[in-house]
Amino acid sequence: MEKTENALNWFEIAVSDISRAKKFYDIVFDISTAQVEMMGMSMAVFPADDSAGKVSGALVQSEMHKPSSEGAVIYLNGNPDLEVPLGRVAEAGGQVAMAKTFVNEQVGYMAFFIDTEGNKVGLHSHK
Repeated sequence: MEKTENALNWFEIAVSDISRAKKFYDIVFDISTAQVEMMGMSMAVFPADDSAGKVSGALVQSEMHKPSSEGAVIYLNGNPDLEVPLGRVAEAGGQVAMAKTFVNEQVGYMAFFIDTEGNKVGLHSHK
Protein backbone atom coordinates (compact mmCIF):
# COMPACT_ATOMS: atom_id res chain seq x y z
CA MET A 1 0.00 0.00 0.00
CA GLU A 2 1.33 3.41 -0.97
CA LYS A 3 0.99 6.38 1.40
CA THR A 4 -1.09 8.14 -1.27
CA GLU A 5 -3.69 5.35 -1.19
CA ASN A 6 -6.58 4.92 1.25
CA ALA A 7 -5.80 2.38 3.98
CA LEU A 8 -9.43 1.31 3.72
CA ASN A 9 -11.08 0.56 0.38
CA TRP A 10 -14.32 -1.19 1.43
CA PHE A 11 -16.13 -1.93 4.68
CA GLU A 12 -18.93 -4.26 5.66
CA ILE A 13 -21.14 -3.86 8.71
CA ALA A 14 -22.56 -7.23 9.77
CA VAL A 15 -26.33 -7.32 10.29
CA SER A 16 -28.91 -9.92 11.34
CA ASP A 17 -31.91 -8.24 9.68
CA ILE A 18 -31.05 -6.39 6.46
CA SER A 19 -34.40 -4.58 6.26
CA ARG A 20 -34.22 -3.32 9.84
CA ALA A 21 -30.56 -2.28 9.47
CA LYS A 22 -31.20 -0.56 6.12
CA LYS A 23 -34.03 1.46 7.66
CA PHE A 24 -31.84 2.43 10.65
CA TYR A 25 -28.87 3.67 8.56
CA ASP A 26 -31.12 5.38 5.99
CA ILE A 27 -32.78 7.35 8.81
CA VAL A 28 -29.61 8.16 10.77
CA PHE A 29 -27.64 9.38 7.74
CA ASP A 30 -30.62 10.66 5.70
CA ILE A 31 -29.57 8.48 2.74
CA SER A 32 -30.97 5.70 0.61
CA THR A 33 -28.85 2.56 0.63
CA ALA A 34 -29.29 0.28 -2.39
CA GLN A 35 -30.37 -3.24 -1.45
CA VAL A 36 -28.82 -6.01 -3.58
CA GLU A 37 -28.22 -9.75 -3.46
CA MET A 38 -24.66 -10.86 -4.23
CA MET A 39 -22.84 -14.15 -3.75
CA GLY A 40 -25.44 -15.44 -1.29
CA MET A 41 -25.41 -12.22 0.75
CA SER A 42 -28.09 -9.58 1.27
CA MET A 43 -26.46 -6.17 1.10
CA ALA A 44 -27.50 -2.53 1.48
CA VAL A 45 -24.78 -0.47 -0.21
CA PHE A 46 -23.94 3.04 0.97
CA PRO A 47 -24.13 5.73 -1.74
CA ALA A 48 -20.80 6.35 -3.45
CA ASP A 49 -19.22 7.75 -6.57
CA ASP A 50 -17.02 4.91 -7.82
CA SER A 51 -15.07 7.25 -10.09
CA ALA A 52 -14.03 9.55 -7.21
CA GLY A 53 -11.76 7.01 -5.47
CA LYS A 54 -13.61 7.41 -2.17
CA VAL A 55 -14.23 4.54 0.24
CA SER A 56 -17.66 2.98 0.52
CA GLY A 57 -19.20 -0.13 1.99
CA ALA A 58 -22.36 -1.99 2.81
CA LEU A 59 -24.54 -3.53 5.45
CA VAL A 60 -24.28 -7.30 4.95
CA GLN A 61 -26.42 -10.20 6.10
CA SER A 62 -24.91 -13.65 5.53
CA GLU A 63 -23.78 -16.76 7.36
CA MET A 64 -20.25 -15.27 7.55
CA HIS A 65 -21.29 -11.92 9.03
CA LYS A 66 -22.07 -11.72 12.77
CA PRO A 67 -22.93 -8.37 14.40
CA SER A 68 -20.83 -7.45 17.44
CA SER A 69 -20.10 -4.54 19.74
CA GLU A 70 -16.55 -5.88 20.20
CA GLY A 71 -13.65 -5.94 17.80
CA ALA A 72 -12.80 -3.53 15.00
CA VAL A 73 -14.65 -0.22 14.95
CA ILE A 74 -15.26 1.82 11.84
CA TYR A 75 -15.95 5.55 11.97
CA LEU A 76 -18.58 6.80 9.58
CA ASN A 77 -18.52 10.35 8.26
CA GLY A 78 -20.65 12.62 10.42
CA ASN A 79 -19.61 15.87 8.71
CA PRO A 80 -20.29 18.66 8.91
CA ASP A 81 -21.45 18.04 12.53
CA LEU A 82 -21.89 14.50 13.88
CA GLU A 83 -24.52 15.77 16.31
CA VAL A 84 -27.04 15.66 13.43
CA PRO A 85 -26.86 11.92 12.61
CA LEU A 86 -26.21 11.09 16.30
CA GLY A 87 -29.47 12.88 17.13
CA ARG A 88 -31.37 10.44 14.89
CA VAL A 89 -29.94 7.25 16.43
CA ALA A 90 -32.53 6.75 19.20
CA GLU A 91 -35.55 7.49 16.98
CA ALA A 92 -34.20 4.95 14.47
CA GLY A 93 -33.99 2.24 17.15
CA GLY A 94 -30.35 2.45 18.23
CA GLN A 95 -28.64 3.95 21.26
CA VAL A 96 -25.89 6.48 21.79
CA ALA A 97 -22.97 4.75 23.53
CA MET A 98 -20.73 7.84 23.77
CA ALA A 99 -21.98 11.37 23.21
CA LYS A 100 -20.18 13.82 20.92
CA THR A 101 -16.71 14.18 22.39
CA PHE A 102 -13.96 16.66 21.51
CA VAL A 103 -10.66 14.97 20.63
CA ASN A 104 -8.47 17.94 19.68
CA GLU A 105 -8.33 20.83 17.18
CA GLN A 106 -6.69 18.74 14.44
CA VAL A 107 -8.94 15.68 14.74
CA GLY A 108 -12.28 17.24 15.72
CA TYR A 109 -15.05 15.19 17.36
CA MET A 110 -16.07 11.58 17.79
CA ALA A 111 -18.99 9.57 19.16
CA PHE A 112 -20.15 5.95 19.33
CA PHE A 113 -23.57 4.42 18.79
CA ILE A 114 -25.00 0.90 18.96
CA ASP A 115 -27.08 0.13 15.87
CA THR A 116 -30.22 -2.02 15.71
CA GLU A 117 -28.04 -5.09 15.09
CA GLY A 118 -25.81 -4.66 18.17
CA ASN A 119 -22.76 -3.22 16.37
CA LYS A 120 -20.71 -0.45 17.97
CA VAL A 121 -20.05 2.14 15.26
CA GLY A 122 -18.06 5.36 15.48
CA LEU A 123 -18.89 8.77 14.07
CA HIS A 124 -16.37 11.48 13.25
CA SER A 125 -16.72 15.14 12.26
CA HIS A 126 -14.55 18.24 12.26
CA LYS A 127 -17.22 20.38 14.00
